[in-house]
Amino acid sequence: MLRVIERFREDIQAVLERDPAARGPLEAFLFSPGMHALWMHRLNHWLWRANFKLLARILAHFTRMFTGVEIHPGARIGRRVVIDHGMGIVIGETAEVGDDVLMYHGVTLGGTGFTREKRHPTIGKGVLLGAHAVVLGPIVVGDGAKIGAGAVVTKPVPPGATAIGNPAQIIVREEALEAAPA
Repeated sequence: MLRVIERFREDIQAVLERDPAARGPLEAFLFSPGMHALWMHRLNHWLWRANFKLLARILAHFTRMFTGVEIHPGARIGRRVVIDHGMGIVIGETAEVGDDVLMYHGVTLGGTGFTREKRHPTIGKGVLLGAHAVVLGPIVVGDGAKIGAGAVVTKPVPPGATAIGNPAQIIVREEALEAAPA
């Protein structure tokens, strides 16, 4: 139980650090539907893994109705993930989201096939996913990458790179260019 409480505190602190509209822990706790969706997802994921799949899907459905965030119970979500203005978020069954990810409204981590294998993206640590970004298929978005608002990403994004546009184009960070030999 202490571990669960510590994770709740960690999530509240993550919201306070990344959401300037949250003015204190109580406000973050009361008015962060993205955080509430993540908390419910943790319960749903536990149920999913314990083979209570129907119950997990039912609770996920009710969570979507109350928060506007749809996370399949099979998805794996890291620690300190912040969903800011979560309305319209969709995270598919085989998606994986690393620690310290910041996700804005309307993001889709979707699949591109009908097989029962890995069909959703893997998002690395510290990734920023802009509003209405769409990341499709079993691709990897590397640690520290940024996906611009409205980008449609169907190919891997290297660590630290930025992907913008539809279809997404990869932009290498300026620091990486400066460090490269001429």
